[in-house]
Amino acid sequence: MSLVPHKTSVPRSARHAEPLLFEIAWEVCRQVGGIYTVIRSKAPTMVEQWAKNYCLVGPWDPEASPLEFEPATPPPRLRDALHALQAEGIEAHFGHWIITGTPQVLLLNPRSAYYRLGEIKYLLWDHHDISLPAHDPLMDEVVAFGHCVERLFHALAASKVRRPVIAHFHEWLAGSAIPELRRAQLPLATVFTTHATQLGRVLAMNDPWFYDRLGHMDWLAEARRYNIEAPVRLERACAHGAHVLTTVSDVTGDECRHLLGRPPDLLTPNGLNIERFVAMHEFQNLHRVYKEQIHRLVMSMFFPSYTFDLDRTLYFFSSGRYEYRNKGFDLALEALARLNAMLRSSGSDRTVVFFLISKRPFRGINSEVLRRNAMLEEIARNTDSIKEQFAERLFGETARGRVPDYNHLIDDYWKLRLRRLMHTWKSPILPSVVTHDLLDDAHDEVLGQIRYLNLINLAEDRVKVVYHPDFVTSSSPLFGMDYDHFVRGCHLGVFPSFYEPWGYTPLECVARGVPAVTSDLSGFGTHVLQNMPDHWERGIFVAERRGRSGDAAAHQLAEWMLRFCQMERRDRIALRNRTESSADRFDWSRVGLAYIDAHAKALQIAGA
Repeated sequence: MSLVPHKTSVPRSARHAEPLLFEIAWEVCRQVGGIYTVIRSKAPTMVEQWAKNYCLVGPWDPEASPLEFEPATPPPRLRDALHALQAEGIEAHFGHWIITGTPQVLLLNPRSAYYRLGEIKYLLWDHHDISLPAHDPLMDEVVAFGHCVERLFHALAASKVRRPVIAHFHEWLAGSAIPELRRAQLPLATVFTTHATQLGRVLAMNDPWFYDRLGHMDWLAEARRYNIEAPVRLERACAHGAHVLTTVSDVTGDECRHLLGRPPDLLTPNGLNIERFVAMHEFQNLHRVYKEQIHRLVMSMFFPSYTFDLDRTLYFFSSGRYEYRNKGFDLALEALARLNAMLRSSGSDRTVVFFLISKRPFRGINSEVLRRNAMLEEIARNTDSIKEQFAERLFGETARGRVPDYNHLIDDYWKLRLRRLMHTWKSPILPSVVTHDLLDDAHDEVLGQIRYLNLINLAEDRVKVVYHPDFVTSSSPLFGMDYDHFVRGCHLGVFPSFYEPWGYTPLECVARGVPAVTSDLSGFGTHVLQNMPDHWERGIFVAERRGRSGDAAAHQLAEWMLRFCQMERRDRIALRNRTESSADRFDWSRVGLAYIDAHAKALQIAGA
């Protein structure tokens, strides 16, 4: 059976022969993890290719799902199956995801199958040797959702729909239906994509020699050692039960081979819907606009203590899930400490402000940071009032044909008020390196390394650090902008990850015309090395971490950042232009072709 990759490839009258594609993911209509970006950004391309033959499936979350879900009447091809689910007591919601492309979605409530949890777990143990804990809320929800998905495809097989059906599962959280579906031998082609193996992520966090030992590890012993045997066994069952196994990069492909016991059939790299991010004619102007907003935050944090030239300041940042070592936060900070020493010893007048953004538990925003921010806003309001009075009086004097006395264009009240503000504004305290009061300040690894490296925002430091343990949003009293706007305002993204199956953060930088650092231990980094020999010229630096010591990697990264700091503005503008021009290489319309191959291969193997 050939797979039709685009809705215009066959006449409308022949549509009845086209396959139906169901894409199952834990993050449909709710932002839980990184797969949300994959599914959401890919949806417009999938809708364009498959039209009404495409439907996303996810768990119904009564708190999160309604925010992104719009109910709709199910199409005829799904009605019988949904009626069958309802008869079994499984709660199903059909509608559209309120995103670009408005794809069809089917959300199944796992809790409606909780009454069968004992039976579900018994069958997984009896049929697949997967023993699940008795009371684990996440595992209960996962296998209950898997049961709902399994019953969906049983109902479809029993309905009047006579089309080939493809079920594409993302990650073990959404794939727990695969073992039983394969055992039932339904007329169904299955694809399983793992974006990161459970065991690989845990081992990388705890074993500095993970990549050297990968080929010699006993997966079962390691799973038991870290008390994750149940999810690892379930993940292996998904990988072995699917007709086609894919993963996002050759980095994760090695994990599949050694930890899941099956090499991937295909690589399906991640992409972005680039048109959502790139405004071809104005992205340089957007960089300037958002950089000015970052200037305001930097002024509020640093200028009460001391000042520096904002025109000679560069904004670097790193962000992502708080996995201190896996995300390369440790290497980034070490390299920045070395960069600080290099800039100071050379007498450079360049300043680097490094933002590290990762969600951590906190009590609230630091009171001194809030005070400084409020003071700056007060200064802004007063200077705006002075500006209005000055302009009005200057206009009046000029219209009367008088040469104005500039000293009398502002009332003494405003002069005194401004003088008092300036006096209150100044502070002898060093700028804080962290914007919030952390719940566990003493044991936070990032804050501990910042202090160890003495990156404490001394006046003579050329590298300043702002650790922001919360998301960047427009409602934030500090940033007052969305994350993508913040990225556009920065000069460089720094993501030298130790463990990163793909790596969306550097890709999001590239999509916005912002140069970025990745590493050769990330899926994105290896993809760049294999497909972009001129990656440095296009604003993507791949740090060499594989087989190298942390000291050597930190030295290399620091030297590269020093060269970036030495670039003049016109050179950085040219580099941003080249970075932005390469973004379309990662559009889903290109990288998504691998999905077409995976679906076609699954149909061929399944004989659907």
